[in-house]
Amino acid sequence: MSTVAPDRPMDSAVIAARDREDVVIGNEIVRHRLASRLIHWMVALTFIVSLLTGMPIWTPVFGWMAHLFGGLTVCRLLHPWAGIAFFVASLVQFVEWLSDMRLEPWERDWLGPRTLRYMRYEADDPRTGKYNGGQKLYFWAVSLGAIGLLLSGLLMWFPRAFPRVIMELAYLIHDVTFICFAVSLVFHIYLGTAAEPGTFGSMIRGTVTRTWARLHHPRWYRDVTGEEPRRKA
Repeated sequence: MSTVAPDRPMDSAVIAARDREDVVIGNEIVRHRLASRLIHWMVALTFIVSLLTGMPIWTPVFGWMAHLFGGLTVCRLLHPWAGIAFFVASLVQFVEWLSDMRLEPWERDWLGPRTLRYMRYEADDPRTGKYNGGQKLYFWAVSLGAIGLLLSGLLMWFPRAFPRVIMELAYLIHDVTFICFAVSLVFHIYLGTAAEPGTFGSMIRGTVTRTWARLHHPRWYRDVTGEEPRRKA
């Protein structure tokens, strides 16, 4: 008797997610193709390496982190190159996702109190497409922040080549941008896990369930499935 398990719809969805997006496979919808997921994780990996090598340079309080890489001297060597790798990965991600990240006029209120409401997860707007306004703003913040870290980091790499006032500004920009990145990363992880279960899985498998898509990104769900919006009685 054969012991091979029969093919399941979700396995077909994972296979489709290697090179396709926005397609329905059984009870799942392909949200991120393999290339998009690899780019996302490359951005995450290079940022984490930059974080862990940069913090012991930043302050002795985090000096213990240097031992993860063989010492502070190694961190000083690795950090700028990890930063460049992070910028390159962010640039590739920018090109890959740009077409989906343009803010629509009705999404501009995400710059205000709506962001706080989203943190409390009160409700999703039926007009929400593949990405909501908060995700789009985060995308633009990461892209601009990557430029800020790159430019200030390059100045810090060659401190004797620039006037003192320029260097002080570079250190300030680098530190403030890093702090904003670190804080936003905490919220990004929270929203992708505890706040919206299933989101993290979409960056692993590439797929989400129909239920998840209908709940969190209703317009995207309708566009992909062709389902008409439900009318209120």
